[in-house]
Amino acid sequence: MFIISKVATAIMSPLGAALLGGLLALILGVAGRRRLAFGLGTLALVWLWCWSLPVTSYAIRGYMENQHPAVDASAMPKAGAIVVLGGGTAPLSYGASYPNLGAASDREWHGARLYHAGKAPLLILSGGHDPQFSAVSSAESMRRFISALGVPDSAMVLEERSRNTTQNADFTADILAREGIGRVLLVTSALHMPRAKALFEAQGVEVIAAATDHEVRALPGWRKWLPDTDALDGSSRAIKEIVGRLVGR
Repeated sequence: MFIISKVATAIMSPLGAALLGGLLALILGVAGRRRLAFGLGTLALVWLWCWSLPVTSYAIRGYMENQHPAVDASAMPKAGAIVVLGGGTAPLSYGASYPNLGAASDREWHGARLYHAGKAPLLILSGGHDPQFSAVSSAESMRRFISALGVPDSAMVLEERSRNTTQNADFTADILAREGIGRVLLVTSALHMPRAKALFEAQGVEVIAAATDHEVRALPGWRKWLPDTDALDGSSRAIKEIVGRLVGR
């Protein structure tokens, strides 16, 4: 199911949909259906171009991120635990000594900030790995980074089985029940927060959203209309979140 989910997500992304449309247009052209092939090929190209524009990408990402704006750590309420979802720090490869920080590593920074602000006595780090490719889990990679930010190991609990957000919520809820914690500060990227919050609440957890890693920023007007690979990537992730939320419902 994990592999099927990844393949389905790839097909639904703007790039995947455009490539599939282009392939179907090629097949139709070879089969002699040239008018239909031209129309489908044009539609695939327009679809890809549309989601590659920062103006379009920022619109859909802004819609998601504005649901949970940034709040200073000092202004957040207290909770029983801070739950930090994996995705910002890549699981260590075999032979590597230090974790690689990704674009979403704001998650770890913000989790540490909340802890140092006294918002909860415990951090739960949620994220597994594929042993075929990674030496340690995403949670362990996060622990090493957050430890370097001054959070003691005694204040961190690792959830190392999950491979997606649904499992993040499921397996973390087991830890929370064991610890007798019902209210958490949930730390993840703002784009990911609506779906993650809904999944944790479905497990009966009271969630205070502590969103970080907001991506939408000011750009010169003319740059918003130039196709950009970062915009295409952002559009793909936003569509993934929206589709995932609808499927979850």
